[in-house]
Amino acid sequence: MSHLDPGAAPAAPSDARIPAFDHLRALAMLAGVLFHAALAYSPMMHGFWPTAYRAQSPWIDAIVWCLHLVRMPLFFVVAGYFTAWLIVRRGWGGLLRQRLRRILVPMLVAWPLVHLATSASTEWALDHVVHPSPFLSMVKAWLAMPDPPGMPPSTGHLWFLYYLLLFTALAWVVHALDWARGFARTVRITPTRLALILPVLVAPGFFLTTAPHPAPESLFPQFWALALYGPFFALGALLLDRVDLLLSLRRWLWPGLLACVLAYVGFLVQLDQREVADWARTAPWSTALLQALVAAWGTLAALIAGLRWFNRPRAWMTYLARSSYWTYLLHLPVLFALQYVLLDHALSWPLALLLSCGLTLAICLLSYELLVRRTRLRDWVG
Repeated sequence: MSHLDPGAAPAAPSDARIPAFDHLRALAMLAGVLFHAALAYSPMMHGFWPTAYRAQSPWIDAIVWCLHLVRMPLFFVVAGYFTAWLIVRRGWGGLLRQRLRRILVPMLVAWPLVHLATSASTEWALDHVVHPSPFLSMVKAWLAMPDPPGMPPSTGHLWFLYYLLLFTALAWVVHALDWARGFARTVRITPTRLALILPVLVAPGFFLTTAPHPAPESLFPQFWALALYGPFFALGALLLDRVDLLLSLRRWLWPGLLACVLAYVGFLVQLDQREVADWARTAPWSTALLQALVAAWGTLAALIAGLRWFNRPRAWMTYLARSSYWTYLLHLPVLFALQYVLLDHALSWPLALLLSCGLTLAICLLSYELLVRRTRLRDWVG
């Protein structure tokens, strides 16, 4: 298979699997582990995050929300691309079989296991941790009530798989109604239009939820999440035969990154100026637009950078890409268990973050090597 030449701007053939997208998926997964681990040291999340640590730093908030705004849109772009790629190679029947084996069954199996593992480590922390987080103290107070409130069911961090199934169903509807062909006949997408329209398309999703936007973990589909992540999924499908759209934006990479930095600084300033009551309110339009600019242009910049610097096979990146699904499923219960143990150790936040991230990745990769890579599980979550 030929690879994209960064010096040219060809359209990728429909049967080509672009290495850059696999590598970007691996990097986004690593960013996800870092993001979830770093929230324990975030002053903004201190009262909400289960493993919130005594040592905190405003630098965490200055970094992690940028990851938050880019990594999940990037995931959905890659998911949309590979969805379209599978349809071309295997047809809709092949896609549905793949979604059943690779998405629905692993989600249904992992869902209760993740819940049980996280609940078990939380119960251990409630009984043994001497310096509990505010969240653990709140749970203790709840459990001391005569009739403690129950937690609503949720998808937890597996919400991505849930929405991937939803977007697959919506893609089939679009295909069945032949809307994509009509859209292609009436709207001509150019690189400049893509860069200008994408922030406008995703801004309503940010406007319909709080800032920073939460994980849509509810079992009931959240309209804001569909509005926010749907355009990124559609962009990924569009890129199957139109990678030239991204390559034509190469000169935009550094100015686009500068615009992202300025928009992100404006977003942080607005977050810092909020009152406590604003946490439960939907984002104002100014905040929504700033987030949309960071998410849209940051994702485009990540895609352009991936095609420029990560589009050749690298053994370690390929390994991370193949293990990324297993790491995604396993990392949060492992991370919570480790960070609960660290709550009673007075470490500096950089050391605690390094330990929790490093040990989580080591356990995930070791378990992938022992349980998945050379077993039948590879066909499901490898």
